Amino acid sequence: MMAEGKLKIAVVGVGHLGKEHARVYSQLPNVELVGVVDIDEEQGRAVAKRLGTNFYSSVEELDGKASAVSVVVPTRAHYDVASYFLKRGIPVMLEKPMAGDLKEAMALDELSVKGGTILQVGYIERFNPVFRAVEEYPMVPRFIECHRLSNFNFRAKDIGVVLDLMVHDIDIILHLAKSPVKKVEAVGTRIISGKEDVANARIIFENGCVANVTASRVSFRPMRKIRLFSENVYISLDYEGQEAIIYKKSPKLTLDSLNLEGLDAKSLIDLKDYDFGDLLEVKHIKMENEQEPLKMELESFVDCVLNNSRPTVSGNEGLRALRVATEILRKIEENQRVIAGV
Repeated sequence: MMAEGKLKIAVVGVGHLGKEHARVYSQLPNVELVGVVDIDEEQGRAVAKRLGTNFYSSVEELDGKASAVSVVVPTRAHYDVASYFLKRGIPVMLEKPMAGDLKEAMALDELSVKGGTILQVGYIERFNPVFRAVEEYPMVPRFIECHRLSNFNFRAKDIGVVLDLMVHDIDIILHLAKSPVKKVEAVGTRIISGKEDVANARIIFENGCVANVTASRVSFRPMRKIRLFSENVYISLDYEGQEAIIYKKSPKLTLDSLNLEGLDAKSLIDLKDYDFGDLLEVKHIKMENEQEPLKMELESFVDCVLNNSRPTVSGNEGLRALRVATEILRKIEENQRVIAGV
């Protein structure tokens, strides 16, 4: 459904994040924001008025008005809302996590595939410009370390830190490792809410890659970082600062070039003064003009709808991340039973 060359899009759920979806769509030249939906009428009307669009109190009121939607409702409602549109052949941009459980996520992916309807899942770090810059470096990660810390917010009280925060890193890790998961180990604990607020997981892949992931929502200092170790490259990336440092082995760094064979003990000690900077190529990437990943993500969704192309993060990939997250949650629960002596 197009009007004057513009794609008609609506946003369902305009709370903390949903209102940002609506804002971005209202600024895109090839999009007409036809309306917003929210069960909080006061919030919905305020967002609609600010952006010069319509407010609707239910998804049914969007019938015949929108040709694509962003679904930014609480996780427990993801299946009901997203399936409503997928069953009608309307492309969906669905915020993470894909659903509250694997059964619902599998059903959404099946609706998308069988109906040939676009389903994009909102793993925003895939669109972080510094991550995209790093992706250009050929590497086979052997070890991945992630830290994602934030303070507690009450917007995601229906899920724990694994589905709230860690799932972002799970998606990135699976995307980079490119191998089936062999084993998962995990621990976690409740501190503020009724679900895990701090969690650590170790994901071991069949190709030998190992990932260590920590997530916390009881930190006063926010952090969103990932470190990638491969045979010849080490990358330290800061999502929030949109910068990365890449350490790459220089062609000079070989035993032959150092002439180590045959050296006596004194000569080896003298090597401590060797200028190590000559042996590593160090590149610092910093996005000069900070770009908004959400805008890039939604532009990508719009482009997929207009061109009927595959999303960067498809329903299948959203399901894949949720499957690993579910296993992590199972291991956390198992570990808690052991500690409790149950």
